[in-house]
Amino acid sequence: MNESFPVIGVLGGTGHEGYGLALRWAKAGYKVIIGSRDETKAWTAANQINTVLSPSKPAVGASNKTAATDCGIAVLAVPSRAQIKVTDEVQNELIGKILIDVTVPLVPPKVLRVQLPESGSAVAALQSFLGDQIHVVSAFQNIAANHLADLSKEIDCDVLVCGNKKSAREEVIKLANAAGMRAWHAGPIENSAAAEAMTSILLFINRNYEIDGSGLRITGDKTL
Repeated sequence: MNESFPVIGVLGGTGHEGYGLALRWAKAGYKVIIGSRDETKAWTAANQINTVLSPSKPAVGASNKTAATDCGIAVLAVPSRAQIKVTDEVQNELIGKILIDVTVPLVPPKVLRVQLPESGSAVAALQSFLGDQIHVVSAFQNIAANHLADLSKEIDCDVLVCGNKKSAREEVIKLANAAGMRAWHAGPIENSAAAEAMTSILLFINRNYEIDGSGLRITGDKTL
C-alpha cells in the first residue's frame, strides 16, 4: 500500500460495483475499507480482495460508520432505495470529505426504462440533503460491475464525473485513472442526471444486442 494515498471507504462495498471498485483501487496501492451494515459480510468481501491480491493485505472490513470515520474519501455503492438512509447514518463522519456516489435510480422491474426522480438527479438530491460541508461527486454509474471485478478485463468505458467543486472532481478523476479508467469533468452535480439516465439505456442496448457491458466513449481531438 502507498501510505501517501488517501484511505478509501466503500459504503456498501459488499455489492458487485462497490466490491469491483474496491478491488481495482486496492490493486493500485490504496488501502480500502469495505463498509457494510453486516461486518461479517464486510470482512468476507475484504478477505476476498486480499486473497486475489495476495500476499498484500490492502482491504479491511468494517461497519459503514467506521468506514466513513476512518476513510479520507468515501464511496457510496448502495441501491438507490438505501441512498439517503445509509448517508443519514454516517453524515457527521463525512463532513469535510469527498463522497463519491455511484447511485443509479433504477426502478425494478422496468430497469430498461429511464425513471429519474422528480428532482431530476438522485445524486444531486443527495448533495442537497447532505449540505455543502460534504462534497458529493457523481461517477462510475455506467461501468459494468462484472468488468470491474475481473482484473483481466480492460474497462472500455469512460467515466463522467459531476460535482459542484472542481478540486473534488479532480480527486475522483485521479481515482478513476488509478483504477484503469479514463474520466472527464462533466460539470455540476445536476449533470449527474445524464449519467444516471444513461445506465438504463446501456442496459437496454446490452439486452437488445447481446453485448456484455456496453459503455460510453467521449470522442474528439482534445488531449487529456
